[in-house]
Amino acid sequence: MTHTLPGPRTRSAPARLPGDLTARILRAVAILACLPYIGLKAAWMTGSHLGIPEGSELRDPGRQTLMVVVNGLSVLMDGAVVVLALLLTRPWGLRAPAWLTALPAWVACGLLAPIMAGFPAQLAARALGFGGDGTDPGQSSGAGGTFLAEWVFGMVYGGFIVQGLALGGLFVLYARRRWGHLWRGRIADLPVRAPDRALRRPAAVVIALLTAVPAAVHLLWATGSATGLNRYRAQDRTSDFAVLEGVYVLFALVTAVGVLMIAFRAGRPLRLALPLGLAWVGSAALACWGGWLLLAGLTAGNAAKEPTALMNLTYAVQMTVGLLVLAAGGRFLRERGSAGAGRAAERRAP
Repeated sequence: MTHTLPGPRTRSAPARLPGDLTARILRAVAILACLPYIGLKAAWMTGSHLGIPEGSELRDPGRQTLMVVVNGLSVLMDGAVVVLALLLTRPWGLRAPAWLTALPAWVACGLLAPIMAGFPAQLAARALGFGGDGTDPGQSSGAGGTFLAEWVFGMVYGGFIVQGLALGGLFVLYARRRWGHLWRGRIADLPVRAPDRALRRPAAVVIALLTAVPAAVHLLWATGSATGLNRYRAQDRTSDFAVLEGVYVLFALVTAVGVLMIAFRAGRPLRLALPLGLAWVGSAALACWGGWLLLAGLTAGNAAKEPTALMNLTYAVQMTVGLLVLAAGGRFLRERGSAGAGRAAERRAP
């Protein structure tokens, strides 16, 4: 993982970075958006029931240790957003190892993108009269009124959306400055006979076929089927649940399209940044939420919430697909960096 992407093109960074004012504004927005969530989690860790109504399972004394651990992990994850925002906006961030910026940004993208797409879509579905009380895009719980107060979801997911927009803007500025030369041009500019072309296309087909597994299962659940769901989920299929499952289908399709466009040079007039962006966002969402849902299954409080074999298989395959795309994308960008360096050396040769 230490060589996921090529390093910066120069060793020294300028005292002031291009777009510095925009970066400072986005950094401030990202950090401020973290504070309500961190504050709420810290309050819960100290025993507060702020936003937790009477009768909620979160008040169960037997779950307090688990609550402290999970909330502590959540605070660390949101604290990492603050660190990442600093890393993406300071000159020393350009000298950091590539994996230290690219990998956390990929994880943040994967965790936030489904929320950014799913939560507004859930609100829109309700506004159109499709009903559904569940407001948690992560758990899609239909018990939103007793699990947590309604305002908690709005504050938390609203903050996540702001974080995602700010971090996304910061990473685009940073990546364009550090690695922009790797995705310049159009798909048609990709070499027809690259050394690994014969390997890349079969790998892309395998990835697309694997992606079809979680896409098909999530589509099944999104359209109302309870096949393979545990008892808790089967009884809790609100419009919010259907929207979220549809979002997972969308990210699976986006991943497959991005990978196949690059491998087969499809859509040649389009800029290379488009399929790379699709593969980046889609793979991150699949891997991170697949891993998160697998972890959630390990902490299920009762038998009704334990994931079924099909649920575990779906989450495991989508996590595997995301990691495969990450590895393939790293290799692709390294090769472009090496090819560019080779051409530059040839031009400098007498």
